Amino acid sequence: MNDLPVLYSFRRCPYAIRARMAVAAAGIEVTIREVLLKDKPPELIAASAKATVPVLVLPDGNVIDESLEIMGWALTQRDPLGWLSGEELSSDWIQTCDGEFKYWLDRYKYADRHPEHTAEHYRREAEIFLRKIEDRLTGFSWLGGEAPSVTDVALFPFVRQFAGVEPAWWQGAPYPGTRIWLAQWLEGPLFSAVMTKYPRWEPGQPGARFPTEPCSAETVHGVTAQ
Repeated sequence: MNDLPVLYSFRRCPYAIRARMAVAAAGIEVTIREVLLKDKPPELIAASAKATVPVLVLPDGNVIDESLEIMGWALTQRDPLGWLSGEELSSDWIQTCDGEFKYWLDRYKYADRHPEHTAEHYRREAEIFLRKIEDRLTGFSWLGGEAPSVTDVALFPFVRQFAGVEPAWWQGAPYPGTRIWLAQWLEGPLFSAVMTKYPRWEPGQPGARFPTEPCSAETVHGVTAQ
């Protein structure tokens, strides 16, 4: 595995999830190094000054340390599900998710660290974006239109995180279309594959092979690969 790209990751991080989704969908094999963000290995810090996941170190030494760029790197090599034929990785949906929505999501999830307002206040602010998603999914099954695209892949890990803050509230929230959309991702075989648990990587260890098994590109979420 020494000649494979090395992907530093953290299982629950939404940025890392979307990067792993793209790598797995493209059928690209990498060596994954699961890290603990509270105790980052020096190799991760040396590879990227940001020292946040995901970080992809290519065999030639080049480093890609932005999740959207890792998605683009993987899918421009192979895109059997046609994710790049829909929205662009620079779409307004993704920019708003990574900007405004992430800002309020962090405060909603960690409201105790931001006592300026209540968790409910932060949730309401985050819901502005959720309502836009719900409106879009009223007319379409996917944010990109009739088929899943990079926009859906880039956004759903963050909506998953939002839904997990108050699961009981989420189940009764006025976002039925968004719940169905999210469930299609979370219950799909590709998401299950990228959420495999790996032991924490320690310096000197070889890392693990990712994905552990080849991911089928025939159908995902009932949508035929293009």
